[in-house]
Formats: sequence, C-alpha cells, structure tokens
Amino acid sequence: MKPIIGKVLVVDDDRRNLAAIGEILKGPGVEIVLAGSGEEALRWALREEFAVILLDVRMPGMDGYEIAGFIRARARSSRTPIIFLTGLSRDELHVFRGYSAGAVDFVFKPVQPLILKSKVDVFVELYLKTEEIRRRAEQERNLLLQNLKIRDEKLAIEQSLRRREEHHYIILRSLPIALYTQQLNGEERLLGFADDSIEWITGFPAKNFLMPGFWESRLDEEDQDKIVQELSSLSRTGVATLEYRWRCADEKLHYFLDRAVIISNESGVPREIYGIWLDVTERRELEQQLIHTSKLEAVGRFTGGIAHEFNNMLSIVVGNLDLLRGVLDGNDKAQNRVQLAIDGAQRCAAFTNQLLSFSRKQPAKSSVVSLSDRLPAIIDFVKPSMGKDIEFELASEDISWPVFVDEAQFEAALVNLLINARDAMPHGGRLTMSVANDEQRQMVKITVTDTGIGMTQDILDKAFDPFFTTKERGGGTGLGLSIVYGFVNQSKGNIEVVSTPGKGTTIRLFLPRHRSMADESNGKEVAEKREPLGRSERVLIVDDDEDVRQTTASMLGSLGYSVAETDSADAALAILEQNPDFDLIVSDVKMPGSLDGTGLAHTVRKQWPAIPVLLMSGFVDSEAETSAFALLKKPFEASRLAARVREILNTGTGLIS
Repeated sequence: MKPIIGKVLVVDDDRRNLAAIGEILKGPGVEIVLAGSGEEALRWALREEFAVILLDVRMPGMDGYEIAGFIRARARSSRTPIIFLTGLSRDELHVFRGYSAGAVDFVFKPVQPLILKSKVDVFVELYLKTEEIRRRAEQERNLLLQNLKIRDEKLAIEQSLRRREEHHYIILRSLPIALYTQQLNGEERLLGFADDSIEWITGFPAKNFLMPGFWESRLDEEDQDKIVQELSSLSRTGVATLEYRWRCADEKLHYFLDRAVIISNESGVPREIYGIWLDVTERRELEQQLIHTSKLEAVGRFTGGIAHEFNNMLSIVVGNLDLLRGVLDGNDKAQNRVQLAIDGAQRCAAFTNQLLSFSRKQPAKSSVVSLSDRLPAIIDFVKPSMGKDIEFELASEDISWPVFVDEAQFEAALVNLLINARDAMPHGGRLTMSVANDEQRQMVKITVTDTGIGMTQDILDKAFDPFFTTKERGGGTGLGLSIVYGFVNQSKGNIEVVSTPGKGTTIRLFLPRHRSMADESNGKEVAEKREPLGRSERVLIVDDDEDVRQTTASMLGSLGYSVAETDSADAALAILEQNPDFDLIVSDVKMPGSLDGTGLAHTVRKQWPAIPVLLMSGFVDSEAETSAFALLKKPFEASRLAARVREILNTGTGLIS
C-alpha cells in the first residue's frame, strides 16, 4: 500500500522565503510544495490535497486574505488548515481579520524555525493520523463488501443456502447484525427481518419494521435526504451501501451500516431486496476516541515544545518594558501604555499556562480571586470584539464572595463563555452576565445568557467534549467549553446549561465560596512596592538566549548588582574554575551542551556549595526536575526578580523557601 504523505503548500512571492521555509519544514513523511503567487497556489489547491497551507498575507496581485477566501469557498479544500505568514503588526484588528478569513494560526516574520516547524508538524501529524483512520475504515468497508459478495454468490445455490442458514443464524445471534428482506413493490421501506436479532440490536420487535413509515420515523433528520437519494439508485445499480444514524428504543442514536442487494429469479427478473444491518456504533466511537486522543497528545507536545521559547520571548518583552517604565517617571501616559503592554504579555504567558494545564503539563495554582476586582478587566478585554449588534449587560451584586481558583484559568473560562455567546448570535442579540451569591449552596453563581441560535439536545450532549465544534473549519478549535468544564471540575464547582434552539443559551458556573481573604496576596506583586536593591553583589547569569540574558543582566544591573554573563553551563563552569568569587548564579534550565541548567546547579552545589543558584525557566517537563533549587518562572518583571534574588542572598541558600 502506498505510504501516506503529508503535503504542505507554502505560498510566498519571495523565492528566498520559499527556499528557507522549505528547508525548515522538510523531513520524512512530508512533501513541500512551493508557490510564488496566489494564482499558482490556487492551481495547486485544485489538484492536490494538503495537510496545511502556509500563506503569506502581503503579495502582489491577490493577497493572502483573498487566496484564503477562494480556498475556503471550495468544498475539497474548505477544511484545510491555513497558517498566515506575515510581517505586519500584531494588532488585534489585523489578527481578527486573519481569523475571519479562515486562518487557524499566525506566524509572524521573521520566522522562528522551531515554532514554525512545531506548528506545521502538529497539522501534518493530525492529517497523517486522520488519513490512516480513513484507510482502515475503507479497508473494513471493502472487507465487508467482499464478504457480502461471497454470500450473495452462495445464495444462488439453494441447497448450500439451507445448509449454511443454521450456521449463520448461530453466528448472527452473537453479533450486532440482522438480516432482512424487502419487497420491490411500493416506495416505503417495509423490512422483514429473518429473526429476533433486530430486537436485541434496536429494542424494537421485528413486526414494527413492517409498519408503514416506522423505519423512516427513526432515521436521523440530518441523514434522511442523503439516504433517500442513495436508495433511489438501488433499482439502477442493484446494490446500495448505506451508513446512517437511527434512533433505537432507548432513544439513543446508533450508527448502522446497511447493505441492500436486489435479488433476481432464474429468469433474471428482480424479485426482492435482500439486506444486512450492522451496528457499527462502537467502531465509530473508537475512531472518534482515537482522533480525540491524538489531538490531545498533539496539543500536549505542541504546548510543551513551544512554551519554553514562547516564555523566553515574553521575558524579553516584559523585562525591557519594565526597564523602560523605570526611565519614564513623570510621564503618566507613557507609564500607562507600558503597563498595558506588560499586562498583555503576562496574559499571553497565562494563556500558555492554561494550555499546559489542559494538556496536563502544568498543575493549577489556585489563589483567592475577588470577582469585583477581576470582572471589569475581563469585560474590558472582551467588549471590543463583541460588535455593535450585540447589547451587553453586567448584573453583579455589590459585594460578591471571593473564590479560591487558578486566576489564569478563571479568566480564560469567562472569556471563552463570552466569546461563545457572541458567536452564537451572528445577527446580533443580547448578552447578559450576572454574578450572585448563592446562600443555599454557599457558592458564587456566574451566569452568562445569550439570545442566540441555541443548541439541540444532541449538540448539548457533546458540547463539553474536547475538539467538538459546530463552527466551520477555522471558526473554532472545539477547546473552549472543554476548558471551561475542566476548570470548573478542578475548582470543585459545577456547571449547568439550559438551551433552546432559536431562543438562546444560559450557562451557570457555581464556584465554592472562599471564607476569608486575610493574609492572601492573590498571587500578585504590588505595583507600588519598592524593589529591594543590590549591594554590588556579583551575579553570574547563564542563558543561551542572548536577548533574554542581556535583558536579565540589565534588570539586575539597574538594581545595583555587579553582573557577568555567559551562554552555556560549560562556559559558566570554566569561569568559576578561574574565579569562583560570585555571590549568586542565575541560570536558565533548558540549554544546549553537555549540561543544562539543572546539571549546572548540581555541579555548583557540589564544588562550590557556598554559591546559591536561582534557576529560570519558561517551561519544565517535570516539577521534580528543579525541586531541589529555587525557581523563577518566565516571564517576570524586575520586582519579582529583585525579590527572589534578595531573598536568596539574604538567606544564603538556593533552596526553595
């Protein structure tokens, strides 16, 4: 069998970019296709199927948004993931336009090879796994058809049929299979089942299937038109293979494979229809579970793989903004803008932690959260994306109880609920959010209500499943409500959903009340707190990322420390061998070379036990990896760095206090 290849289409009018990206992405199981214009890209999209398309936004002729529109408009390529490559600004309007055009992600130029390859590898792997599942399903279907063909041939021999009937009967009694016959006269499906196996499979006795309209009444509405059309071709082709959802006596939808064949008499005149019903619900559920598991594994690998680099970049942003804030005394407007930028970068770091927690690579870190303090900021963040056609109202009690939750997950859960409510009202409507104390349950109740399209019971049953979404390809990840559900469970709360098609949806979150806010800092640094200054202590900074290293050095230098820098653990050990006169070593955890940051810390503790070590990291695979040393997670502001360094120097130890 021909191996499955994941094709990646790269579109850029700059041939140098094409060549560079092609080199980055090449690897086993991947075929790179390069297109230098929008027209060439569309020709490729018409001929081939791609695992993912990398599309430059700004090109002569058709730009990336127009090309994405054409790709999304064509049925064959409408589900192909599109990642925009752009050197334009990262402002919300630009990004929103990209996602509206059908993008699933953005990569900003200059391209970071590791990030680009990680993102592309995720979609290629999902494509390869999906294709593998499809091939297996097709093989199973072909095998079943071949078996049915053999059985049809055996039916021509009456004596052989009688001998095998008993044998088949015993087998069919133990399998989710039922045999039926249908007369050719009449348009309705009146199915005569050969035995009572149909009752074991569906819960309905065989006689029910001889009642006019019974089979059609239990057929799922979404499958009716397709099945009726396929049945209409039976008289012409002589055979039909159908797969549809049918509601059994327990009111649950089951998947059935229905194979119908026209049987002729000895003269070749069609006599009746012979068919077989096979319940394939378990197979379909296993396929979905495999897809979901693969996606969750991919999310885990993706988030874990990029978290370190992403938080490194955020460290550069937060650190330099913090340094900039220090030289803007008296300029309140500039100070405010710097703080907004820092808050935005910290929100990005919180979102990374949210994904890591969802993929079970990051434990929740709960703290006391005051809803009256946090809700206005969350609402201000979401409101600009609501649109002028949506009326928003917040109804909150003057004093609502605090809750003890992971603040980043709490904010992400509320943002997801509000965005979902917005998307449920494509033509506008009313969105109401309320917060109230539930005296009976001793919980805080957060209610989000929209007047949108609502959900049927079938959709409601799957609303919290990971990756389930009713939006078009590129319109949603299917992670929103599953993240909300996971957050509520982790917080020992509960969730209620009431939805009516055409009228809207109400979602209520119940979070346990926290009894006291005494001595709780809510996990935040106080902005006005003075940063403890250094006393010319010598600090050696070890980080392979030059920008992160220089930013950290500038922060410590501005606090009054004497700073030296190096880019590897090996180089740091060489410096210490010649001159161990350092008061503290600040080292990144993940670094190339024979030793990483943890290895360096253990070596320093063994050879120079008087020198404490502070580790920095944007992501560690296991908390146990760094548990023996003080750890500062990226990104961080100068106040956090100053407090941690001062604490270690005052106590003279790098152990976690």
